[in-house]
Amino acid sequence: MKRDLISSALAIVVLTIVLGLAYPFVITGISQVVWPNKSDGSQIKVNGKVVGSKLLAQPFLKGKKPDPRYFQPRPSADNYNPAGTFFANRGPNQKSAKAFYADQIKAYLTLEKPYDAGLTASGVPVDAVTASASGVDPHISQANARIQARRIAAVRHLPPQTVSELVDQNTDGRFLGVLGEPGVNVTTLNLELDHAQG
Repeated sequence: MKRDLISSALAIVVLTIVLGLAYPFVITGISQVVWPNKSDGSQIKVNGKVVGSKLLAQPFLKGKKPDPRYFQPRPSADNYNPAGTFFANRGPNQKSAKAFYADQIKAYLTLEKPYDAGLTASGVPVDAVTASASGVDPHISQANARIQARRIAAVRHLPPQTVSELVDQNTDGRFLGVLGEPGVNVTTLNLELDHAQG
């Protein structure tokens, strides 16, 4: 019995050192050498200051309302807080879900309809009114980006072709070329918009 307890305690100590300390340090060291930017969270720096991450959405607001000069990300159940991401998990028959989606459609149309008179609720892309699973996904659909591009071009007095090219440059393809749909990274796109206007 004593021998079994000593063996068990020794196994716990050895496995803790190997798997709890050595392995994480080795993997962290390798990732810092091979993928330094990715291992640090794909941070975006402007003039040496971290302004965001390629992996996280952030709100682009003017006061408490969406800033019309910027592309807007998907809605977020946790106000784009990466420290506590979660999915709202609204069911299709839930009353609060219907109210939430109705509010999101109304807000989207309020922002976009002045620049696209033919836009109706049925033309609003699904990702414009639903949150991603994490609530901080920086990608929107190409359809959503094309609708918002009209507003951006008008508000910023940019040629529509310029905005369209920036959308294309910030579109990530399908994972492994076959999984998912292409997505437009709103965080990097908005930073490039600001850069394009000096």
